[in-house]
Amino acid sequence: MPTSIDASNVDALDAEALYRDLLGQVRAGLSGLPDAAIVGIHSGGAWLAERLALDLGLQARLGFIDVSFYRDDYARKGLHPDVKPTRIDFNVDGATVLLVDDVLYTGRTVRAAINVLFDYGRPQRIMLAALADRGGRELPVAADFAGASVALAAGQSLALARDGAGQLSLTIEHDNA
Repeated sequence: MPTSIDASNVDALDAEALYRDLLGQVRAGLSGLPDAAIVGIHSGGAWLAERLALDLGLQARLGFIDVSFYRDDYARKGLHPDVKPTRIDFNVDGATVLLVDDVLYTGRTVRAAINVLFDYGRPQRIMLAALADRGGRELPVAADFAGASVALAAGQSLALARDGAGQLSLTIEHDNA
């Protein structure tokens, strides 16, 4: 069960502590599952997926997805300036795939990532991990594993960053309205 955090308590947004909680949940959830693989959604989810794969010994079954061209709001949002290649170098058919995103919000990014994943094959099961779940779902998507459930005010969003040493930080940004 993810920790519930009120975003007014900025000190509780310790991304490294949330990552450790998420790692423990994922380790227990993937234990004993054959053909487990990890796929991170660029960019924050990719950072988390890299760390999870390293900590779980799944580097050989690590992939990355960019959902830019698969989003249903592509025409409205346009192309993100930092498009990354999708790379999945393992057989997706029959695999248990842990899809990793940094912040789960509306569910649209996850839906797009699942569409990309199915272009590579048919997994037996897809599980979802997110560092933070901020609610506000527009699609019926739920995380199997989440570091925290974060309540934000209207006009706020969460941004994950990674420094040169690989340390994660989570900040609250105010949307320009």
